[in-house]
Amino acid sequence: MGAWQPLPEELPAEVRHFVEQLRLLKDRTGMSLVALGTRTAYSKSSWQRYLNASQPPPRQAVVALCRVAGVAGEETERFGVRWELAVRAWPREPVPPVPPVRVPAGGSVPGPVSGGEPAPGAEAAVRAAYAVPGARGRDGYEEDPTLPWWDLLDEDSSRKPPASRTPRLLLYAALLAVVLLLAAVVGAVTLG
Repeated sequence: MGAWQPLPEELPAEVRHFVEQLRLLKDRTGMSLVALGTRTAYSKSSWQRYLNASQPPPRQAVVALCRVAGVAGEETERFGVRWELAVRAWPREPVPPVPPVRVPAGGSVPGPVSGGEPAPGAEAAVRAAYAVPGARGRDGYEEDPTLPWWDLLDEDSSRKPPASRTPRLLLYAALLAVVLLLAAVVGAVTLG
């Protein structure tokens, strides 16, 4: 634990503080990155990128790490605030400019095109073609990624009061009893 590679010097203070806090939280779990990957929906290589400040983690990765580390309440909220500050300050790689698509004044021409003005909406179409699918956050950061099934179960159960789950549980129990009874009857008939 704690044998981390040094963070880049040019990191903003918010990002540096956030990553250092994530590292401390990961060390507090006592888990390897492989074990952390199996307990969360994020791979070992993803955790390496997050904890070495190569890439900002999604908010749900931070929540998953807090859950695994046994952090709750105000401390989890503080990690959420640190995440927001870090994502805003995280250095972005420059996006290469998209060359405009030019169409001659006479209409469309198959093949390579040179000269003329860009067609209306052509630049937006090119940007849309290069857009990352599923990225909904600011600057393309995905803030609401696919969650692991066990987190979805926790969210479903936290939204519903326990009383609304009781009839469904009774229905499942009754259905199981009927299936077992039918299996017993079929077994008795076949064995004679």
